[in-house]
Amino acid sequence: MKLSIVVGAFCFIYSKIIENKNLEFNKFVSFLYKNDTFSLKNTIILIVLSLLNWFFEILKWQQLVNIVKPISFKSALEQSLGGLTASLITPNRIGDYGAKAIYYTKTLRTKIVLLNLLGNMAQMTITTILGGVGFILFVNRYQLDINYRKVASVGALILLIGLIALFSMTQKRFKIKGFSIASLLNFIKLIPLKVHGLNLGWSLIRYLIFSFQFYYLLTVFGVNINYDEAMIVITSMYLLASIVPTISIFDMVIKGSIAVFLFSYLDVNELIVLSITTLMWLLNFVIPSLFGSYFVLNFKLPKLVE
Repeated sequence: MKLSIVVGAFCFIYSKIIENKNLEFNKFVSFLYKNDTFSLKNTIILIVLSLLNWFFEILKWQQLVNIVKPISFKSALEQSLGGLTASLITPNRIGDYGAKAIYYTKTLRTKIVLLNLLGNMAQMTITTILGGVGFILFVNRYQLDINYRKVASVGALILLIGLIALFSMTQKRFKIKGFSIASLLNFIKLIPLKVHGLNLGWSLIRYLIFSFQFYYLLTVFGVNINYDEAMIVITSMYLLASIVPTISIFDMVIKGSIAVFLFSYLDVNELIVLSITTLMWLLNFVIPSLFGSYFVLNFKLPKLVE
């Protein structure tokens, strides 16, 4: 099973890099070298930004798990990267929940799943807030033709369905192996306010890091754009990409398509946008998953955290 996870992840990564119809691999590589993307300075900066991105993700996971079981930074690193590798071929990284939970005894696994959900909710909250502001500014600046009545109607319908589902779950009519929205809400209430603050804080720092990394790549490729203007588009891109259900391995394709559309309003070359989204995917998903594959292959059940 461990080997199949790693092999499956590698096969999907290979297919997305080599067989991407929107970005021919040879053209992509030659374009990068032509634009001096991999100069020593740029390479160091990009790697440092990726390391910082994952450092704060691992730190966030460590402080969340410490609520139920103190763990070292090394253990948090192993669980985070191992979970990433296992989640690459699952919808919306759902495999990350099971991969992290299996490091713990059965008595703790439900809490670990809830903590993982809490961490993802914090990241999504930051993405939604900043992305919402960015998208509003984007629409106003570029005068997008949007039927607000239809958008409001669909939004109201989704909200109504969500409220009905939430009410049903809180009434304990819907459970999955002991899990319910009521149990999640009760669990959240028991967590100290300081932990919630740190959870949101690390999520915000991560967001600022990888969004700046995207902006830095724009400057590397010679796109003349100020930071404020770029962030309006970048935050809008992450918001729209986050609401599309997808498999992590296809993250590059989804973000690439949305980015091409949004940056077309700034007259940014399509090849540049696709190159940047591909590099972001390689730096923040592929490379960490390669290290994560080591932890997956060396995972042993007898060494579960107690």
